[in-house]
Amino acid sequence: MSRRKPKGRPLDGWLIIDKPPGMTSTDVVNRVKRIFDAQKAGHGGTLDPLATGVLPIAFGAATKTVPYVMDGTKLYRFTLKLGEGRDTDDADGEVIATSDVRPTDDQIRAALPAFRGDIMQIPPIYSAIKVAGERAYDMAREGRAPVLEARPARVDRFELIERTDADTAVFEVASGKGVYMRSLARDLAQACGTVGHVAALRRLRVGPFLEAASIPLDKLRDAEDTAPASPDLLLPVVTALADIPALALTESEAADLRHGQAISLVALMGRIPGNSDPDGGLVRAMAGGRVIGLARLEDGLMKPERVL
Repeated sequence: MSRRKPKGRPLDGWLIIDKPPGMTSTDVVNRVKRIFDAQKAGHGGTLDPLATGVLPIAFGAATKTVPYVMDGTKLYRFTLKLGEGRDTDDADGEVIATSDVRPTDDQIRAALPAFRGDIMQIPPIYSAIKVAGERAYDMAREGRAPVLEARPARVDRFELIERTDADTAVFEVASGKGVYMRSLARDLAQACGTVGHVAALRRLRVGPFLEAASIPLDKLRDAEDTAPASPDLLLPVVTALADIPALALTESEAADLRHGQAISLVALMGRIPGNSDPDGGLVRAMAGGRVIGLARLEDGLMKPERVL
């Protein structure tokens, strides 16, 4: 039996989309895949339908580097609407609680330190987390709101940026993976003695991918243009790894790494980047200006993790 040829063009690389509101991240991937007539595509970190901003789309070989992008720092700006709690913790949901309490700027700033650093966070019930094999949002929509456990989250920065009026406050957050802005908004409002939800959310950065490099979805093609979009718009696969410290190898060391062999860190002394973590940190293995792959530093060795 002959194998069915995959549909579309075999493209490799990254496209940074400025996601419009009202679409799911999967909707965006499917549309971009059609526009480029691409065989394989995925995204580097979900954005809620309400959210806008940086949504990295990986084509072909770039999909292998998605986990490393999702591990990178993310930067968000969100608007907290005070006085209304909603079941989805954002403006798309139903109002489930109200409060007349409006904290001052000083009260908000005093509450912020508790949400910085390594924290425990209960995800929104309308989230893609699985509970006994079911998606939490499916259970919530059917009226069986799941009880979700608090999970560890890392928040590097959480600042009040502006206060447009008593009901509205704008924040910027830099965080690791798996941090829910909706939970931060909900919990901060509660810590200030009131209720609240996310009225607007924009992602400004995902790892090495910045807002300035993003392309609005509707700018990808003209309405009358039926030809697939140009692969020239794609960034190289290795762009995803720009935030990972680089370690230069000789050609023979690179060959060893490609064959799955670990290299002693003693042999690499003087070349190990100062910003890498010798206890389980990742490095980008380079040889002659080429990226060979990713390796992990542990147990006194540099161990290949993913050869590109």
